[in-house]
Parts: sequence; C-alpha cells; structure tokens
Amino acid sequence: MDISGLAASYNPWWQRRSLRPQRRGRAAETRCVKRQDAGDARTLEEPAKELDEHVSDLLAAAIEVHRILGPGFLESAYEHALCVELELRNVQFRRQVPVNVEYKGHRVGESCLDLLVSDRVVVELKAVEALAPIHWVQVRSYLKATGCLLGLLINFNVPVLLRGVRRIILTPDLASWRPGA
Repeated sequence: MDISGLAASYNPWWQRRSLRPQRRGRAAETRCVKRQDAGDARTLEEPAKELDEHVSDLLAAAIEVHRILGPGFLESAYEHALCVELELRNVQFRRQVPVNVEYKGHRVGESCLDLLVSDRVVVELKAVEALAPIHWVQVRSYLKATGCLLGLLINFNVPVLLRGVRRIILTPDLASWRPGA
C-alpha cells in the first residue's frame, strides 16, 4: 500500500488557514483595507509625536483598568474607572464633553464625547460583543465636529484590551465633508 500520496495531502489543523468561515459582504469590507486605501495611507501625515505620547498614556491607563476589572461590566463603569486612573496618572482630560451638531449653519442638536484627552484626542468607550461600523462612524463624526485629528475607539468587552482598540485619524477628504453640503 502506497501512503506517499496520503502524506502529501495531510494538512493538520494548526496549519490550516482558518477554521471559521470567511466573512462576506459588509462585514468583510470593514475588516480589510482596500489597495487604493493602503496607497492613500502612505501619503497621509501622521499626527504629531506629542499626540502619540497622550495616546500612550491613555492606553496604559485603559490597560490597567481592563487588567483589574476585566470584561463584562457596563460602559459607564469602565468610563468612571478610566477617569480615576487618568487622574492618578495626571493626564489632562474632560469627561462627557458636549458637542454641537450643526446642519447648514444651524445648531440642530447636541451629542456627548465620552472623553477628550488633552483637548486633542477623542475617546469613545464601548463594552460590546463586537465593534460595528456605526461605532467607527460615530468617532469620525466626533472628529469632524471637534476638529480633532485623532480618535480612539476602545472596546472593554474583549479578553485582551489592545484587540479592542481602534485608532481613527481625521483625513483631509473626511474633514471637508459636511452633511447636507
């Protein structure tokens, strides 16, 4: 009996590409970067190093909160704990910052940012099973409304916090877009 053909076709589970079915449709679009987007990303200017320091301090505080509390609490508990941790680390921030919503030059409503760190970084906190595209859109809208360049979307309902962190940069094409214009 010749087993050479059998050995060549054997593929153990740890060498398989994925055990889960491939995502299709809109979910797949939000998970991958298209080639034209990747090319555009190379030409974009990165936010200042000072901004990166603020983000680094914020992430260290968020990791500490997640290390102690773990996943499973409501967003408000993580927000309050993160504010305590930021105060302990002497990081300048504001909580529940009101943001005006304007339409064609008229104020039509108001929304609230979870946190604004050093008046430069928008932080939106979540405690959800999975981040949805609407969460990215929410942060982008806050960036446009405040004029900040950098936003962080942090989901605390994950086993490892850094897997729940998304960095969102206000791009020039996004900054010029206005609803109703």
